[in-house]
Amino acid sequence: METCQWEEIVPRDGCVALKLNLNTAVPEKIESANTSPALVESVCRVLQARTHDIALVEAHAYRNSAEEAFAATGIYEVAQRVGAKVINLSHEPCREVGNPILGALPAILLDADVFMTLPVVKTHALTYFTGSLKNQWGCVPRYDRISLHWALDELLVDLQRLLKPQLCIMDGIIGVDRRGPTNGRPRRLDIVLGSADAVALDATAMRLVGLDPTRARHVVMAAQAGLGKFQPEDIQIDSDWEPEPGWTPFEPAQLDWAVAGMNRLSRYAWFRRYFLEVTPIFAAGKRMVNFLRKVGIVR
Repeated sequence: METCQWEEIVPRDGCVALKLNLNTAVPEKIESANTSPALVESVCRVLQARTHDIALVEAHAYRNSAEEAFAATGIYEVAQRVGAKVINLSHEPCREVGNPILGALPAILLDADVFMTLPVVKTHALTYFTGSLKNQWGCVPRYDRISLHWALDELLVDLQRLLKPQLCIMDGIIGVDRRGPTNGRPRRLDIVLGSADAVALDATAMRLVGLDPTRARHVVMAAQAGLGKFQPEDIQIDSDWEPEPGWTPFEPAQLDWAVAGMNRLSRYAWFRRYFLEVTPIFAAGKRMVNFLRKVGIVR
């Protein structure tokens, strides 16, 4: 954070909103899929040198509430230790931002003196990579934002333009490859990355773990829109990180026909209501698809 000159970004006694990446409340997946509570606490303690007005924020997800994710990840305990607020963006007052597809966004994000994002290094079947830009998808307060996936890349660029995160601290302690962002393989990196440029950070993180940043369409589009640097020659890197012996590059998530089909159907209310929102039916479908993947029918 010192290298990122955070003290020039955070005003004295300013309001700081920290967008966490709380993808799941499933205990065995929390360590790899969610922002580390130890990292959240460490960032808060650094910020306390200038402000105590800190909000830890997340919105409802499709399979769990924000409160369930806060509790399962230990964020309530972190907030109590550092004196921060815990805020469910799905319950916050919102304002229109001139984007009829996104709809209104939480006022706390628009009014904060500093908006920070704390993503995790993970692959993603739809966006190839989920980092600083993709983490802002959780700022859309509606739990059924999956219905907007048909315009996901474009909307991620819009969110970057609207929210303008001033500082991005990326959790690379344990990442996820293969079937990320939640169901993939945990990958221990033991690294934390940071930048005031979300686009440059995402592109660099992908190169660091052996992914091709040109395949992350939303990151490429954000760079083309002038929202950050993308080319390696334009990005200054300060790092002495070396992978452990035997380390292999991240394997991308595969957009198989099951994931692609669910993404296509999710725009329809009947599919969301009678399949995605009915846990027993969704769980049965998931078990069937996992079996078909295992026997090689779904690829």
